[in-house]
Amino acid sequence: MVHSVGLLGGMFDPVHLGHLSIAEAYLKSEIINELWVIPSFSPPHKRNTAVTDFEHRVAMLQRAFATMPGVVIRDIERSLPSPNYTIQTLEALRKQYPDTKFYWCIGSDNLHSLNTWFNYEHILEGWKLLVATRPDFETSRIPESIRSRCLFVENKPRNISSTSVRFALYNTGVSADIPKAVLDYIREFKLYQSS
Repeated sequence: MVHSVGLLGGMFDPVHLGHLSIAEAYLKSEIINELWVIPSFSPPHKRNTAVTDFEHRVAMLQRAFATMPGVVIRDIERSLPSPNYTIQTLEALRKQYPDTKFYWCIGSDNLHSLNTWFNYEHILEGWKLLVATRPDFETSRIPESIRSRCLFVENKPRNISSTSVRFALYNTGVSADIPKAVLDYIREFKLYQSS
């Protein structure tokens, strides 16, 4: 049996319930056996933006997904050249795990900007995309060259962003949009605070 793994990348600054929900959707699809969550170490689009320390983001992910079977947190981008491009991560994983079938997991909203990604044609040539769709998503609006490389997974997205979570934490010290274990960690290390 081929080992099939979904790869879900992102900043996860911090991880929130929307991330957990989309992870469940990928796993429930039964297209993949496991979901590897890959926090970005040095993303090119965030070079001039303050980002929470990588170790903290990894630790929060480990706490958030501790009770979700089938999810593995991978910190592979720590050892890759900076800045980290998706194609580099995919190629490094394929080299390390040649017998594993990988799917790159993204939300349907990212399909419209896929052509701005570094070397996106190479991603499409070498990997299938596992795309979490919104209820109102129309696959016909996606160019055939991209659509033919996609497997669509039904998902009921939560209207949450890491930006809104950080804003709530900065202003009130609480957020209902993150798991309790993550909030406890944030409080312990005094992250996302105004002082």
